[in-house]
Amino acid sequence: MADSALAQTPSAAPAKPVKLVFLGDSLTAGYGLPANAAFPVRLQQALRGKGIDVEIVNAGVSGDTTSGGRDRLDWSVPPDTAAVIVELGANDALRGVDPKVSRAALDEILTKLKARNIAVLLCGMLAPPNYGADYAQAFNALYPELAKKHDVPLYPFFLDGVAGKVDLNQPDGMHPTAAGVDVIVGRILPTVETFLRGLGTRQSAARP
Repeated sequence: MADSALAQTPSAAPAKPVKLVFLGDSLTAGYGLPANAAFPVRLQQALRGKGIDVEIVNAGVSGDTTSGGRDRLDWSVPPDTAAVIVELGANDALRGVDPKVSRAALDEILTKLKARNIAVLLCGMLAPPNYGADYAQAFNALYPELAKKHDVPLYPFFLDGVAGKVDLNQPDGMHPTAAGVDVIVGRILPTVETFLRGLGTRQSAARP
């Protein structure tokens, strides 16, 4: 009788993976790489290896700027998104876009995501030296300032460990190779892991 009763007891529903969207440019999109070597794919594999079950949506668009990301935000980030990693600004810096324009676009992105109750991790970018020290100072400062304003975690430099290293970049010198992507994943993983665990996203965790 007891065995029969147990057999009829419904099991707990499996935890659903948390939807994580990468809002970015070619560095997110995986420019010049096989699809399975793109940064979001490799990061998802690394996170699952840590027991964090995520469904990653690659919303990277090659050539996109902060303004472009802002303009497509509503349709790039689905309604059931739990968290977004924002990786934008490299193209702004390469084109010498006024840092005030970049700041305003990122500010609007963060404001809209916060209004939707979506957690955000902001990835910083550093300006190349060819526009001078004043430009670099203004551009580089906007990421920590916006992270502080919106109280979101910041990964200071997305290309940390890869920028300027010939053996980790494609011939254009700007986009990482598959090996370069793995370096980025290894460096950012602790930050992303902490960010997601703060949302209670362990694979074994029960979700409502």
